[in-house]
Order: sequence, then structure tokens, then C-alpha cells
Amino acid sequence: MKKGPFRADHVGSLLRPEELKQARLKAQQGAITKDALREIEDRRIRDVVKLQESAGLTSITDGEFRRAMWHTDFLTGFDGIVGTQSQYAAKFQGKDGSTAETRSMLVVNDKVRRSRPIMLDHFKYLKSVTSKVAKFCMPAATYLHMRGGRKVVDEKAYPDMAEFWADVATGYQAEIADLVTAGATYIQIDDVSFANLCDANIRKQVANDGEDPEKLPEFYARVINTLIARRPPDLAVTLHTCRGNHESMWMASGGYDPVAEAVFNIVEVDGFFLEFDDERSGGFAPLRYVPRGKKVVLGLVSSKVAALESKDTLKRRIDEATKYISLDQLCLSPQCGFASTSGGNKITEDIERRKLELVVEMATDVWGSAV
Repeated sequence: MKKGPFRADHVGSLLRPEELKQARLKAQQGAITKDALREIEDRRIRDVVKLQESAGLTSITDGEFRRAMWHTDFLTGFDGIVGTQSQYAAKFQGKDGSTAETRSMLVVNDKVRRSRPIMLDHFKYLKSVTSKVAKFCMPAATYLHMRGGRKVVDEKAYPDMAEFWADVATGYQAEIADLVTAGATYIQIDDVSFANLCDANIRKQVANDGEDPEKLPEFYARVINTLIARRPPDLAVTLHTCRGNHESMWMASGGYDPVAEAVFNIVEVDGFFLEFDDERSGGFAPLRYVPRGKKVVLGLVSSKVAALESKDTLKRRIDEATKYISLDQLCLSPQCGFASTSGGNKITEDIERRKLELVVEMATDVWGSAV
């Protein structure tokens, strides 16, 4: 089968059913057992797999139904990385002027080690319930560092930051190796740091934290290369760059211009999931830096708003992108996941389904195939 990314693709997280939200809350309160929670997760994952398959998608995820957040659940699976329940300086904001915090800061307080598989069991279950391509999404550790810089890594644990990054790479490489052994053929790296570094206000905060926002894009690009350095040639790897996604709010604004050369020319992946859902995303001109042989998945369908995009508008925007990159290098997807945090974006499961179907229909219309 063709490697990902596919002409019709998606970022990964999907709306959690109310039953699952309630079950997780009850498990936290001790009202139900972990086994009881897992039974509900398993059943609801089977349902969401059927949703994706019926929409016509080739890449299938578990909707991140076993996670509370897209990144913290994975990263705290490493020894030495812990959550602090504190908030970074940049807040989420919505079109109506609302703001929110996620209390998802992480720190490194000891040597980073992968003493056990982190989400291997998640992938194995997903692969057992779909005949399509089971896609596993994992967060990049770069985001941990971007929110605070050197200050989030304890100097006693790591007087030398090079050792920290080497330990992180070793952990990721081991997790990826186990995923591949279990049958993984498609992995997506989710990164928020690159898109955040396109926002002028966040760049100022990064500078206040003691880091250089001009140098970080290239540095982080090389870090991501170390995470995937030992992947086999038949493993498809993509990079999703996100501006923040929490209950239909975002964290960053700004086009990809400040990071385009570093991200597109240094990161050694097969494709890039890029957000282009509204004016916050800037124009398509940065796509001129994407080398031949790499694909760009245009995130033109919003996962944040309920309004269904028109096919004419999507076709026009795809045409605009081809001024800077070949149509053959392009694919289509929602701009982000539908539920990067367990609360989910402010849309219904029916709208989610219709948007996934729209992506498949558009891909078939434009490229003659959703694969």
C-alpha cells in the first residue's frame, strides 16, 4: 500500500463520547476500576475506527481516546519528566475574545529514561481493530523545552543540555523501534514549537526565557531528526505543526515564514501537516521552500468551527497553493485534531464526521483518489 501521508488524511485526535469522558472522571475518583475504564475505551475506539473507515480515510487513529492531552500523557511516560499543573505565559484565545489555560507545563527533574514502553499497548489495540493503516501520533519533546527553555530542565539532573537531548532521542528511538516491531508503518510527530515561533508575542516570551527564537527553529529541526534517526525506510513519518488547539481556541498566530527554511529543508520527514484554516495562518508563499519528494498536507478544513467549508472555496485555496508547490506534492486534511484535549472542540460528532467525509470527497475530486 502507498505510504502516508495520504491525499485525504487527518491529524489524529477525535471527539471523545460523553460516556468516555464520564468514565475517565469516575476512574480518577475511584468509582470504577482501571479495567472497567479500559473496556469502555476499547469499545469506543472500535466505534471511532468505524467512523474513520466509513468516511473513507486510509489512515486510522484511536482518536487519542486513552489520553487526556495530546502531549502530556506521552511525555510523562518517560522517567524524569513530570507535570507541574502550571501554565505557560501564552494563553489560549478564541474568536469571541475568550481565553483559557490548560495547566499542562512539564519539567525535567531527573535523568530521562524510557524504562518501559509508553503507548505501545495503545497502538497494538488500534492495529488489531482496523484493516487500514494504523497511524500513531506522538508529541515532539521540543515543545517541552520551548516553554521555558533551560529553566524547565533541572541543572543537577543535566548540567550539560547535550546529554539531555541525547537521552530524549534514545527514548524516542526505542519507542519507535517497538512500534515498528508491532507493525507500525505510519507515525506522526506533533509539534507546537515551530508554529509558536511564528508568533511575535511568543517569540518575545521565548527571548525572555533566555533562548534565541532566531536559532531555535533550526535547532529543533535537528532535534526531531535525532528522534527518528533509526527509523526503517518503509516507515512513513510526518510532522504536524500546530498553533494550539483547545476547545476551539488557539495559542499562536502568524504565517510560517520565520521557520519555513529550517523546517522544510532540515526535518527529514515524508510530509508536513500545515494549518491554513484562516487568516491567522498567513499565506502559502512559505511552501516554496518545500523540496521535491516531500508532501504537504494542507489543513484547510477547520476542526475548530462547525461551519462546513464549501468545495469551491477549498478548490480555490488548493489552486492558490499550487503557485508555490506542485499539486502532486499536496494532500488535504482538517487543520488540527478535533480534540487535542479531552474536552474537545466546540462542534458535534456529526459535524466531525461530515468534515472527515468532505476531506475524502475533495481529495477524490482533486487528485482522483483519497489514497
